[in-house]
Amino acid sequence: MLPLMAEESHDTALMVRYRRGEVAAFEVLYRRHKGPVYRYFLRQGIGAEASAELMQEVWMKIIRAKDRYEPAAQFTTYLYRLAHNCLVDHSRRSGSRLAQKAAGVDSNVDELPATASANPEAQAIRDESIARFRAALANLPAEQRDAFILKQEAGLSLAEVAAVTGVSAETAKSRLRYAFGRLRQQLAEQGEDA
Repeated sequence: MLPLMAEESHDTALMVRYRRGEVAAFEVLYRRHKGPVYRYFLRQGIGAEASAELMQEVWMKIIRAKDRYEPAAQFTTYLYRLAHNCLVDHSRRSGSRLAQKAAGVDSNVDELPATASANPEAQAIRDESIARFRAALANLPAEQRDAFILKQEAGLSLAEVAAVTGVSAETAKSRLRYAFGRLRQQLAEQGEDA
């Protein structure tokens, strides 16, 4: 087998290599996508602990299904389809709407170190902006929030968002358009109230 060059290896090729038994290929995939998958869950408003558990559930599903993996779509589409399904299952198990929990989201964004030029006033403005955005995101309908997070956080294309959420490209496009519009409106309204 050829040596694994993480920066040059395509995700789908890495998954195929992992299916063939190269554990190092899985390790590259995990390192590359664990943060974005965790943030996908975290941005859904389910909290840090549940986000970490769901992230691990996704990776366990990938490990268990490695022998059945077929590169029919990009690996990220496969990965976020699993993540989306885990989120839906979690929502059903918990019996509550995700948006109701979003107000208390723990985010690692707040734990990032400040830049050298940061000052208390700039930090306060940043914190307020993050809180306003979180509140606006939490107020989106679940379908719109999911489409928005998949597009913005996971970096999926419109077609991939549609595939992950199991809707047509037009429906995904509509959800994104409404999500962006509602976010802009809510942030503008919050800005007027401040």
